[in-house]
Amino acid sequence: MKIQNELKDQIIHYSKELRLPVFRNEYEDIAQESAKEHAQYEEFLLKLMEREYEERLENRKKELIRQAGFPSRMHLHDLKRELLPPDAVSKLPVLERLDFIKSGQNIVLAGNPGTGKTHIAVGLGLKACLQGYKVLFTSVHRLLTQLRESHSSRTLRQSELRFEKYDLVICDEFGYISFDKEGSELLFNHLSLRTGNKSTIITTNLNFDRWSEIFGDPVLTAALVDRMDPQCRDSGGDTGRREERYAGRREERYAGRREERYAGRREEGPGRWRARQSPIRCPEPEAARRCNCSHRGGDRTFDGGDRGVVSAGGSEPRLRS
Repeated sequence: MKIQNELKDQIIHYSKELRLPVFRNEYEDIAQESAKEHAQYEEFLLKLMEREYEERLENRKKELIRQAGFPSRMHLHDLKRELLPPDAVSKLPVLERLDFIKSGQNIVLAGNPGTGKTHIAVGLGLKACLQGYKVLFTSVHRLLTQLRESHSSRTLRQSELRFEKYDLVICDEFGYISFDKEGSELLFNHLSLRTGNKSTIITTNLNFDRWSEIFGDPVLTAALVDRMDPQCRDSGGDTGRREERYAGRREERYAGRREERYAGRREEGPGRWRARQSPIRCPEPEAARRCNCSHRGGDRTFDGGDRGVVSAGGSEPRLRS
């Protein structure tokens, strides 16, 4: 009996040092089961190791969920799909496979408040944690606050390295508050770190067309949308169509400006235009060379060159200096 107690104490000691709680708590029960089944020693050891592995795997999932920072446990099976928009109902089965995490695709859940965006995002995040992915849930406001603090304390690079390691980042409530220039640049640079490598889910009440209202900079907004696409899934329409629409608007705007500018020139300067095209005889060959003269029908004529004509009267041309 004394020897058995010593062996038991040693097993408990080493299991604590090696951090094997299942070995410490269940080895006796598993040993008795193996004895009843007349199992070999290797079978007993394998069963004990399986229990330890299962326990660690379960604890890891719980820790991933805890570290993700979800506001609540909103699983996908609790979602009332009949109340979702038709576009969300059709795309949800594809998203549930979590293939977008493996390929590093981005997801934008856009819609009015109360349409299930956050529930879907949290549900996908919980499922990702259960499959062993490292997930971060944060609101855009909280993320921006952390970025400002890191920038002030000069620890921004450390925050960026941590941010890049997450398999999935969920940014909730994008569009409820606007940013200043510094905040827009910090958020843009932070989200750009994950482009093409890791997945990001953004929930927003604004379509892509209105993101410039939040950033206050159309160029920065277009760059962020470009980084979310072309592999981004969203409910706001196709990126190609959106780009064509933007291109059409830009072309119409620029064409209108060009037409106004040319029309103003035609209205204000018809005399000057004719004077610039009117040939003027140059009296001397030397003057012709200085005045950018050209030969027309054997006569030396002056067309004004780059300096233009002020007046065509008199025997000698008067040039604008």
